Amino acid sequence: MDVYEAVESRRAVRGFTDRPVPEQTLRRVLSAAAHAPSGSNLQPWHSYVLTGAPLAELKKRAGERLAAGDPWDEPEYEQYPAALKSPYRERRAAFGEQRYGSLGIPREDVEARQRAASANWDCFGAPAALFCYLDRDLCRPQWSDAGMYLQTVMLLLRAEGLHSCPQMAWAKFHESVAEILVPPKELLLFCGLSIGFEDTAADTGRTPRAPLDETVTFVGG
Repeated sequence: MDVYEAVESRRAVRGFTDRPVPEQTLRRVLSAAAHAPSGSNLQPWHSYVLTGAPLAELKKRAGERLAAGDPWDEPEYEQYPAALKSPYRERRAAFGEQRYGSLGIPREDVEARQRAASANWDCFGAPAALFCYLDRDLCRPQWSDAGMYLQTVMLLLRAEGLHSCPQMAWAKFHESVAEILVPPKELLLFCGLSIGFEDTAADTGRTPRAPLDETVTFVGG
């Protein structure tokens, strides 16, 4: 698979089979992903990979919290601006319409949308998950570095025939994740990344992207 194919076929998959992901494959992917760029080579990411019984326990605890109606954990960073302006507001709304529309859930059915969203904390059935942490003392550029690292991981997973789904949703249950992983106190959970083989029966399609001239300006002769 060449780079263009990996980029164009990568998407947030929200349905996985229970087929195990070989640990040697994950080690190969993460060893190569270490070559992702970072300012002054800080390599600010701290990744934890969960499979098997520990991941099952985390899913169980998250499911119990959802069933009990527990509130989300105190947020450790702002995921979106409180007042999302145009064109980002419209893009987010369009995503929601496509996501829940593909599941046959109308906008007004809030309960059904919440049930669909709860699949996040089951990793959409994925048998492997990566949790990316950052040092609390780092700055915005290092968060950008973590994004480049995660994109590198996702593209390498495609080269291995795997799919993934990045999930900031796990930051809402960061305390439950910490109970399983026991990370150092100076680390903050940025996001999770579900990893596995796609369940094609659950395919909800790819979210459209903005036209090139909306996001790119060419300057020069």
